[in-house]
Amino acid sequence: MPVPGTSPVKRNTLRQQIADALCDEVLAGRLPAGRQFTVKEIAQQYGVSATPVREALLDLCSQGLLDVEEHRGFRVHDFTIEDFRHMVDARTMVVEGVFRHYVELKTMTPQTMASVRRRAEEAERAARSGDLDILIGYDLRFWREICGLVGNPYVSDFLQRLRVQTWVFTVPYLRRVPDLRGQLWTGHSELTAAVTRGDPHDSERLIAAYNAHFRALIERLVAGEESRAQNRTSEVNSP
Repeated sequence: MPVPGTSPVKRNTLRQQIADALCDEVLAGRLPAGRQFTVKEIAQQYGVSATPVREALLDLCSQGLLDVEEHRGFRVHDFTIEDFRHMVDARTMVVEGVFRHYVELKTMTPQTMASVRRRAEEAERAARSGDLDILIGYDLRFWREICGLVGNPYVSDFLQRLRVQTWVFTVPYLRRVPDLRGQLWTGHSELTAAVTRGDPHDSERLIAAYNAHFRALIERLVAGEESRAQNRTSEVNSP
């Protein structure tokens, strides 16, 4: 029986809750790339029936986070450094187009911009302190609200998908860094100010700077991992 004063959880709501929870698990690294699991396993973990779990897993497949493995269930998608490069290039082109063509952001009100500024401040604070978990949450919300200003949900959803995918690829590398302070981008508030004053050129410049910074950081971390792996292989194979 439902608890008094509450309404039953609708199937589509439960489906979304499961998808969001699993996405958080992937972003946190608790479901690493290549991890396999079944509908039954996830249903037991969350104490729900198989139907909303299967629907949620298929939703995450459509977002590129999971792969279907015939007769074996699902597997967390393993993105490559080349995938990462393409993702960063794609989101750069789309966001530049957004600020170039939407001169007047359709949903920009004092209330929405106050919310964007709060997200920016929290994301910036987390970036400065090197708190990756808090940064990811606020960064995703910040960019969703920024892109939501154009009033085009297709653009906003597409960019959100790209941003989640890039975080999924980069989080394992970033978590291996002992101290991220001073290494993460902290221009959220500056970008918010540029958007607020309706300056598309400065907005594009800041976005380009962010993507260049992010790409250079990850390229360096990936190269370092590959170098260490090669050294370990050489040590094992050496007489």
